[in-house]
Amino acid sequence: MSMVLPLETPPSLTEQALSALRREILTTRLRPGETLSEAAAAQMLGLGKAPVRAALARLAEEGLVQAVPRRGWVVSLVTIRDIHEVFGLRLLLEPEAARRAAGRVDAAALRRLDAVCACGYQPEDEESTHAFLDANKAFHVAVAELSGNGRLARQIDRLLDESTRMLALGLRRRDRTGEMAHEHHALTEALALGRAEEAAAIMREQVAASHAMVLAALTAPDSATVI
Repeated sequence: MSMVLPLETPPSLTEQALSALRREILTTRLRPGETLSEAAAAQMLGLGKAPVRAALARLAEEGLVQAVPRRGWVVSLVTIRDIHEVFGLRLLLEPEAARRAAGRVDAAALRRLDAVCACGYQPEDEESTHAFLDANKAFHVAVAELSGNGRLARQIDRLLDESTRMLALGLRRRDRTGEMAHEHHALTEALALGRAEEAAAIMREQVAASHAMVLAALTAPDSATVI
C-alpha cells in the first residue's frame, strides 16, 4: 500500500513578507536608520499592505525595525550594546555547542560542512558577500545542530541572524572572510577527530575575532552606523 505524504502548507502572505523584509535588513540592503513606508515595502515585495504591516510589527518585536509617528518605520540602528550582547551570548553558547558536536560528525555532515567552507567570496561583489554570510551562518547552525541539543541550536540560530547584520556591515570595512574560512576548516577537522576541547577553543577564537572586527569597524570615526 502506498503512503500518501502530507502536502507542505505554503507560507502565508505575512510569512512571505516577513522572510523577505528580514533578509533585506539582515543583508543591509535596507540599511540601519533607513525609513520604510508600508506602501513602499508592499510595492517592493508585490504584496498588499496588510501582510506587510503585520510583518513589520513582527520585525519590531524582534528589534529590527521601529515604528515612528508620521514617518512609518525605521530600520533599527546597531548599538554598541547590541554588539556586546549578541557576541557575548555567542561566546557563551557556541563553544559549548562545538564541544558537544565533537565526534558526532558523520560522513554526510562532513561533506555538508566542507561545502560551506568552499563557498567562494569576492569582496567587490555584493551578492558574493551575502552568499558568504549565508554560508557562514549555515556552518555555525550545522555545528550547533550536531551538538544534539535542539534548544541550544535554535538559540544560536536566532543569535546568528542578529550577528549576520553586524558582520555584513563590518565586512564592508575589513575583509576577514579568508580567516573565517580557514577557521572553519580547522574546526571541521577537530570535530571529525573528536577533539572536543580543541573544537571549543577554535570556536571561541573565531567568535571573539568576529566580535573584535565588528566592533572596530562599526565604531571607526567615519562610521555612522552604531550608537
